[in-house]
This record gives sequence, structure tokens and C-alpha cells, in this order.
Amino acid sequence: MTPETFTALIVEQPEPKKFTRRIGRKKISELPEGELLVKVHYSSLNFKDALSATGNPGVTRNFPHTPGIDAAGEVVECADGSFAPGDKVIVTSYDLGMETDGGYGQYIRVPAKWAVRLPAGLSLRESMILGTAGFTAGLSVLRLAEKVQPGDGDILVTGATGGVGSLAVDILAKAGYRVVAATGKASEADFLKKLGAAEVIGREEVTAGSERPMMKTRWAGVVDAVGGDILAAAIKSTKYGGVVTCCGLVASPELNINVFPFILRGVSLHGIDSAECPMEPRRQVWEKLAGPWKLDNLEATATEVTLAGLEEKIAAILKGQVRGRTLVNLLGS
Repeated sequence: MTPETFTALIVEQPEPKKFTRRIGRKKISELPEGELLVKVHYSSLNFKDALSATGNPGVTRNFPHTPGIDAAGEVVECADGSFAPGDKVIVTSYDLGMETDGGYGQYIRVPAKWAVRLPAGLSLRESMILGTAGFTAGLSVLRLAEKVQPGDGDILVTGATGGVGSLAVDILAKAGYRVVAATGKASEADFLKKLGAAEVIGREEVTAGSERPMMKTRWAGVVDAVGGDILAAAIKSTKYGGVVTCCGLVASPELNINVFPFILRGVSLHGIDSAECPMEPRRQVWEKLAGPWKLDNLEATATEVTLAGLEEKIAAILKGQVRGRTLVNLLGS
């Protein structure tokens, strides 16, 4: 029987530009409209969640609000028949956790078209260790693999200790690529090598010589999770016909680049949008993550917390101090 209330992280705005967070009770009847009611087992922490939790208007404008752009759990009700009660589903992206109450609550109600059936070979827990970060990393690898094969040369992953970066390292290594992980945290070299990185380099090695219009070629492909000058340097040093994917802006949203890598080397730059990605490639990526890209050391990237443990992690991720993935257990909240 579905309860009338449930536990959730609630962000409130008591006065302009002031935001507070608490764990409280919400009513099922307060959830937004949608065909699908899901009991959430797990969620995860992403940079966007931390922005929503601190009142960033670029993510969330209406309060009170429950963040959490990722959720995985069991279907309770489905008004359009797309799913049956008890079906296990993954819900990420779209508006979840932004203006629509998200996965930091024990129940969500969303449009049925937002949900992906949990593929065989993947547990709900594993799906949220991956979450949006894993899906974004997988989508990046999918795009890169359309033109770049494992024997073509080194693949650079920037922001390699972050959620997207660490999972991209792991997925690429699983797929047979030789991965070079770039990070500003030299102390994390062993962690990255355990994930499958053949080599770990500092950011300065990526950007050395980037003042020049073109740089010596080094990368067959790039998965960039930070943007800014690092992305520009990576593009300038990508080999002829190489592919660069871009999904982050933590370094900067600005890209100071010329056209030479594109018109003289045929480099391709692919923007990776996980939020509005169509359902067919979305399903394709999740099937790969559950099958040929299933990660052997997925747990090694994860730290588990309940809702009560999120406060510390939210502060840490905003400071760039979180390694790998933070799994949020709603069953224990």
C-alpha cells in the first residue's frame, strides 16, 4: 500500500537569495502530474544537484523543491500502461530534479516517457552508481566510437577524477581503448590506474603550448568533462580525423579556439546532451552499460550516503573535492 507521506530532502527559500535544506515529510498528493509513480530506491549526487540544492537560478527557480536528477526504483502506478507495478526503471534527465521534484525523495511522479526499463544485467544500485554521469560518459564513448577505434591511438579524458571523467576512463578501458587520464589531483593517480587508465598526466601537460594556433598531435579522441582552455588545447592536439566530445563547463563555458583543427585536420567536436537525448540512443547506452560495457570495478568509484549524509557531499562537490560517484540510498533514509 502506498503511504500518504514520504521522506525527502526539501530545499526552501525563506527570503530572497537565502536557501535552507532539511529532511522532512512530503505528501504523495503534492507530487507533480505524470503517468508514472515510482518508489525510489537509489539516486546519486551530480554537480547540477548541488546547484539546485543551493538555489542556483540557472537550475531551479521554484521552491520548496526536492533535487535529484537521477532516480531508480520500482513502479507503483502507471496510468498509460507503459509499465506495470513492480517494474524496475531508471529515470534521469529531462526536468527531473530541476523544477520537477527529483530523486532525493522516496517517491517521484513523472511522465512515463522519461523512464527507461532497467536492462537485464544491471541492478538498481549499479544504475545509480552510473546515473547521469555514467549515461553521459557512455553517450560520449558511443559518439567517439563511431569514428575512432581502439587501435587508432590514445584517448584523453579530462576531469578524470570526477563523476563523468572517472566513468569514462572505466568504460573506455573496458571497450579496449588506451586511456590517458588528465587531472589536477596528482594524488589520485593510483585510483585512475585501477579504473583502467594506462597513463595519468597533469592538466599542465594538456595545455602546454596551447598559445599556438595548432599543437603537436597526440590524441585519437578526447572525452572532455571540463571545458575552457583544457578543451581548446585538447582540440588543437587531436590527430587527423579525431573526435572530441564535450559535456562540461566547470573550467569555463568559454571556448577560445580557431578553425584550424577543424579545417586542416578534420577534427570533429561533438556536444553531449544527456538531458534531452532521444529515447533510442538513451536505451542503447543503458544496454551497453549493462552488457559489453558492464564495469567490473563499478563499486570502486562509489561512496554511499543516505539523505542525512548529503549535506557534506553537496559542499564537497561544489569545491571540486568529490572523487568518483556518490550513491544516495533512499531505502535507508
